[in-house]
Amino acid sequence: MRQWVLSLPYRLRYLLAWDHALARAVLGVYVRVLLGFQRHRARRYAARDGRSGCVTVIQRFGCRLNLNIHFHTLLSDGVFFAEGKEGALGFRPLPPPTDDEVGVVLARIAARVHRLLKRRGLDPGDADLFQADPVVVESPALAGINSASIQERIALGPRAGARVWRVGDDPDAPWVLSTAPRHAHLAGFDLHANVAVPAADRLRLEQLCRYLLRPAVAQDRLRLLDDGRIMLTLKAAWADGTRQLVFEPLELLEKLAALTPRPWINLVLYHGVLAPHAGWRARVIASSAPPVETSVAASASADANDEPTTAPFSRHWAWADLMRRAFDIDVLACSSCGGRMRLIATVEDPDAIRAILATLALSDERADRAPPFVPSLNTSHTAASGA
Repeated sequence: MRQWVLSLPYRLRYLLAWDHALARAVLGVYVRVLLGFQRHRARRYAARDGRSGCVTVIQRFGCRLNLNIHFHTLLSDGVFFAEGKEGALGFRPLPPPTDDEVGVVLARIAARVHRLLKRRGLDPGDADLFQADPVVVESPALAGINSASIQERIALGPRAGARVWRVGDDPDAPWVLSTAPRHAHLAGFDLHANVAVPAADRLRLEQLCRYLLRPAVAQDRLRLLDDGRIMLTLKAAWADGTRQLVFEPLELLEKLAALTPRPWINLVLYHGVLAPHAGWRARVIASSAPPVETSVAASASADANDEPTTAPFSRHWAWADLMRRAFDIDVLACSSCGGRMRLIATVEDPDAIRAILATLALSDERADRAPPFVPSLNTSHTAASGA
């Protein structure tokens, strides 16, 4: 699996932050170019009907807590193809893309996105577009917050229009963009494809997925200063020496408001053979499922003439396992003894649920009260009272 990261020009980020339908359209252009690129390369290796799949996370934030709509895509470094007439699928690995190929892919993406914007009347070079801004019409305050966040400036309060405070060696030094393998930049569009995970390394793949799904900021990187301001420590120092950003409380809330997506927006999308309605999806997922061996008891009870069977593989995780993996919370660990708890039954009857909750409430009330006073006249009386 290879990670492709597409960054967009500032003006396009602003439009996509508000118009999710346009963001999906731009994402569609980007993904079609990637899948077509893989399909074209597969023909060189005798895979005529090769199909690839990807999953994309739409990230709305940058490392500066700025509004930055960009796409992180995990694309298989190869294609699936049909083997024979029985419906089985094979997989043809492809070599990593070259630096020139990444540049060609980015040029196609930029050209097709510009054509998409022109068809929708959103030509970035059109001056009328800035005068008839749909975001300003519907929500002027959010339009100002979004615009300032993209430019790394402040929109509200006495410092409106100023840049975010930086703590470093030389905050006024120009930003220097470093070049890297499989990295291309063109007219505000930026494409990076130099991170890949081998097929068998499930641990690194999970780490990469967690990176794609990470939140905008880690809480341990925020610190409340003595003067009431909030300091954000950057993960790595910038080229100009900046190591921390400092916000007034209102400024921090302003930045977080710009990063919050609108309701009913899906930021994780699947394409190609991994799309929800793809004809090959079930077979592609089954091809990556680990084999499950038949138990000894089941094998012993089977007839000699029967074919060996395998237990069905379930793609669904238990709720307790998901809580442990996502939030590092072990809900099956007993808080009293540290032992393991197990599911005994599921209570669904409303009357039974009310009775259980009422009993728990009574036990909590009794626990809050002071224990009854027992006069210690002699040992035998105390023992009897205790009994």
